[in-house]
Amino acid sequence: MKSLPKYSVYIGVGVIILLIPFVLLKVQSKTKNAEEILPVIESIKNEEVVLEDTTPQLTQKYIETPEPLKAVYISSWVAGTESFKNSVVQLIERTEINAVIIDVKDNTGKLSFIPNDPVLLSLGVGEKRIRNIDALIQELHDKNIYVIARIAVFQDPFYVKYEPNFAVRTTTGAIWVDRKSVPWIDPGAKEYWEHIIRVSNEAHSRGFDELNYDYIRFPSDGNLKNIVYPYSKETSKRDILIPFFSYLHETYKDVAPISADVFGMTTVGMDDLGIGQVLVDFGPYFDYIAPMVYPSHYAPGAFNYKNPANEPYEVVKQSMLEAGRRLEEVGIPKSKLRPWLQDFNMGATYTPEMVRAQIEATYDSGLTSWMLWDPANTYTEKALLSN
Repeated sequence: MKSLPKYSVYIGVGVIILLIPFVLLKVQSKTKNAEEILPVIESIKNEEVVLEDTTPQLTQKYIETPEPLKAVYISSWVAGTESFKNSVVQLIERTEINAVIIDVKDNTGKLSFIPNDPVLLSLGVGEKRIRNIDALIQELHDKNIYVIARIAVFQDPFYVKYEPNFAVRTTTGAIWVDRKSVPWIDPGAKEYWEHIIRVSNEAHSRGFDELNYDYIRFPSDGNLKNIVYPYSKETSKRDILIPFFSYLHETYKDVAPISADVFGMTTVGMDDLGIGQVLVDFGPYFDYIAPMVYPSHYAPGAFNYKNPANEPYEVVKQSMLEAGRRLEEVGIPKSKLRPWLQDFNMGATYTPEMVRAQIEATYDSGLTSWMLWDPANTYTEKALLSN
């Protein structure tokens, strides 16, 4: 069994006792992300918070990464409802799906369950979206389902509120926000990296088999002409991100598989897309690289298609063929590639045939594994093979 990384801070029992009243006030259920509100969500407010044992779970059971991996994304709000067991788990049992990706830290910055780690607990960063994360993971493992923790990194409004000095700024010194009015952490703020490690440790100690990192980049939209990075300053964005990749790698290379979500355009783009992401930079540091090759996210004219969303097979195949070529050119096996595929309507109405076309395109580009994304978590069973 792989060992867990040591916690960098131990807090005495007396301090924890002093913190309990503060924690009980701080840990409250907040308004849900607009994209994640579903009719099946149950109210989780006003429930008593029970502090859990802060001792790392050194005997946790883990599942080896399946090959091939075929996964679906599940928001924390859905994972925390009883209907999750009656829908997504049954979908997995009926089809070829063998893994789930569950939000641990989404782009609100909040955790989807109450942490054991005393520092995270004292921050009030946890919400009881998933009431018993340990039981949920145990149930999934009992069904031999591989469980991936999704951790949004530098888009983190919660931590900006806690430590505004780490925030991306405007030229006048105000906190900068993107087009959705969401603030970002400056990726060059290395003190914040420790927070991500602490969140990752918490996820793995609770039983997550793999750590998946999203938003590991600089902002891509909003008023980018009025943006200042107080920590990164004028250093190139690539040169800021690569040490972060290395930091994750060194921390988890003997602990757990780690994966990175990247823009789909990194498969064919010639530069860092203005966000610091260059596909080959991820290769040495991550076990898996997940380009988000949603056809709807490609601009009109990409691959000479007026509407790329209408061409799911060709967009995915051409993207992943080029991605594989680029990795192998620098000595990185293309088997590290594991694309995110589209199972939602945008740019076109996605039929079962269009969802399946992306899966076949993945295979035809020489790859074996893939993950499906639908923000509503309603997956197209007709596009999947039956067990």
